[in-house]
Amino acid sequence: MSEVKLEDIVSLAKRRGFIYPGSDVYGGLSGTWDYGPLGVALKKNIMNLWWKMFVEDVEDMLGVDAAILMNQKVWQASGHVDTFTDPLVECSNCHARHRADKLDDPNKCPTCGKEGTFGEARAFNMMFQTNVGPVQDDNSISYLRPETAQGIFTNFKNVVDSFYPDVPFGIAQQGKAFRNEISPRDFIFRSREFEQMEIEYFVHPDQWETSFEMWVARVHEWCRALGLPDDMVHELEVEEADRAHYSKRTIDFEFDFPIGREELLGLAYRTDFDLKNIERVSKKSMEYRPKDGSAPFVPHVIEPSFGVERTLMAVLTAAYKEDEINGEKRIYLQLPTHLAPVKVAVLPLVKNKPELVAKAREVYAMLKSEVGNVLWVDTGNIGKNYRKMDEIGVPYCVTVDFETLEGDTAGTVTVRHRDTTEQERVAVHDLRTKLKG
Repeated sequence: MSEVKLEDIVSLAKRRGFIYPGSDVYGGLSGTWDYGPLGVALKKNIMNLWWKMFVEDVEDMLGVDAAILMNQKVWQASGHVDTFTDPLVECSNCHARHRADKLDDPNKCPTCGKEGTFGEARAFNMMFQTNVGPVQDDNSISYLRPETAQGIFTNFKNVVDSFYPDVPFGIAQQGKAFRNEISPRDFIFRSREFEQMEIEYFVHPDQWETSFEMWVARVHEWCRALGLPDDMVHELEVEEADRAHYSKRTIDFEFDFPIGREELLGLAYRTDFDLKNIERVSKKSMEYRPKDGSAPFVPHVIEPSFGVERTLMAVLTAAYKEDEINGEKRIYLQLPTHLAPVKVAVLPLVKNKPELVAKAREVYAMLKSEVGNVLWVDTGNIGKNYRKMDEIGVPYCVTVDFETLEGDTAGTVTVRHRDTTEQERVAVHDLRTKLKG
């Protein structure tokens, strides 16, 4: 169980420009969040790392980017129209609505505190419904997609016809998904608008177990690349009664969030459920014909499904640290360098010395072009600036001071390390190598 409190993460995220409440200036909109300059950079770094690890660096993976709006038959065939529901109860006293399966006390309203005010639970479909085109009728109905997976399945035949990959192979997609959650909660853990990173890995029906175990190992590699400690990541083998109706095996990878041990991502063996449904409704064959001339078959699917927001929340939780420096409490984010939204901060020791600022600008421009996201900082005193950079997880601060300009140390700068706060003199011409390493 993590010792980090949720309010610590929420406070830092807003204070330092990672995540803001959605529509905050107008009083907010429940279940929505806006990403500030640092949050969007961290999110992109996570998503780019995922794409590199699971698509670019892997021979048997291909990517797609399907439309958010899809023909309503997609969601009818997949079962979402009929079964994508949560149990909804309403309090007769305050009229607050809650998910029945998430109540601590099923007989007590958490909003007003009254007991015995809930009626029978009813099924509530979580898809956002909309209409496409100028006429609103049954034929114009569409939905904001509640998952990215169906965009992969509907493009299975397109990808096979275009590229004819060998089985096994995977199709990956990143993108927005929308769920009209009854009671969004716990910061970005459960929200109404979020992003997913999903893979459908198509396998021969006889070989699914080997592929499943391969993906278990890949998921653990991914968690380590995020900087998540092994002892905070747990595998939960989902019992048959709790699995989705299409799944023959599911592992939930759980993480010790500040809200407790909760699902971080899922790995499911979906059999041929989705492709068979597409065949049934579209009347088009989803069979794969092996290149060796052996019998055609409808592939089965292994699905690793990752939520970007939950991943980001786990990264912040694992990275959040507190210590004491010179008798003062310090908060810092021990982010892996490859995920840090800012790689280096460049600071002139003082801002009223033109020659010092000019040299600092020169160093800043050099690092900006070669190291990645570099931040220019010239407000406040140096000690406070270091603390700010620690809080946003900057691995290195480069300070240009008077020793940079004159004497035996001319041409060197002070490099401060976030995790240890140790400082060292480094020649400007060695900075690229030092900071990249």
